[in-house]
Amino acid sequence: MFDRRPEQYFDWGLLAVTLLVATIGFLTLYSAVSAGATTPAKAFYIKQLIWYLVGLVCMVITILFNYKMMDRHANVIYVVCIVLLICVLFFGKYVGGSRRWLALGPISLQPSEMVKVGVIIILARYYAKSASTSGLTIRELCKPVIMIMIPFALIVKQPDLGTAMLIVLIAGSMTMFVKIQRRSLIYIMISGLISVPLVWSFLKGYQKQRILTFLNPDSDPLGTGYHIIQSKIAIGSGMLTGKGYLKGTQNALSFLPEQHTDFIFSVLAEEWGFIGAIALLVLLMILVAWGLNVAHSCRDPFGTILSVGVTATIFWQVFVNIGMTMGLMPVVGVPLPLVSYGGSSVITSMICIGILMNVSMRRFTID
Repeated sequence: MFDRRPEQYFDWGLLAVTLLVATIGFLTLYSAVSAGATTPAKAFYIKQLIWYLVGLVCMVITILFNYKMMDRHANVIYVVCIVLLICVLFFGKYVGGSRRWLALGPISLQPSEMVKVGVIIILARYYAKSASTSGLTIRELCKPVIMIMIPFALIVKQPDLGTAMLIVLIAGSMTMFVKIQRRSLIYIMISGLISVPLVWSFLKGYQKQRILTFLNPDSDPLGTGYHIIQSKIAIGSGMLTGKGYLKGTQNALSFLPEQHTDFIFSVLAEEWGFIGAIALLVLLMILVAWGLNVAHSCRDPFGTILSVGVTATIFWQVFVNIGMTMGLMPVVGVPLPLVSYGGSSVITSMICIGILMNVSMRRFTID
């Protein structure tokens, strides 16, 4: 029951910011793929436009039903996500040294992107029922840790360290939001430090090298450090106002690696400079602030925690992606939301925005 019809609260402002970021992303992608002579440019940006349209349809579908249905069906959503991850291990398409995609006819789906939404929903359901003012105990944290570790292990197995790390960051943000007892937090921190050598032993050779390169990119400037060095050159060469749209030399000469996916922010910074980079960052932070405002104004614990999880997803993807292009984070293959090329990433981001709009429209629920 609502004190007003939910459509009266449709969040036009959030939609406007989302479409503006997507437009900037499409224009930057066009420049990134058009500049390289060996890149099939038309196929990339036409596919991306299709993904944006599909993402908008998914956003609309997400808005149409009451978000509380996610609470009721959280277990089913989570199980479906885990099954998809298991299918990837057995039937996934092997590309670039990893098995991350499921081929569904002419399209490829990356289930690890969708799993982020599944984890957010299942954790929001659990925390909405278990959270208390005194904070979560170690016993109460056992169940969510298992919920997180199952997809984490399956994604690391692909291997996709970046997405696995994101799931931990998102879950950690949600857990800190609902509060942990001080004693429990200390135990977790100590356990985390003790487990670092164990985690390191499970990493593949190239993953270890990426971390070592992050700590010292100049140790192998023509090898593992090449990506970070070229990215920083591109960002720095943009200076204040940039070289102009479609005029980025690092991009045009193909010095900048993965310019349409992981390092698309470097393309934007080279062409539009510090001003353009800050403008995009401001828009992305507006999305984050908007999400936190939706969480703050929601009267329902599940809706509040759900909004925090979605907002954390946007924030951490922005933080990690831009951080790795500037040499502040290891290169782990995390896309920039609504900007980087990729169908699964765009659709997942649009669904996340749709969830925020859904909660925003129904935040005045009185029953």
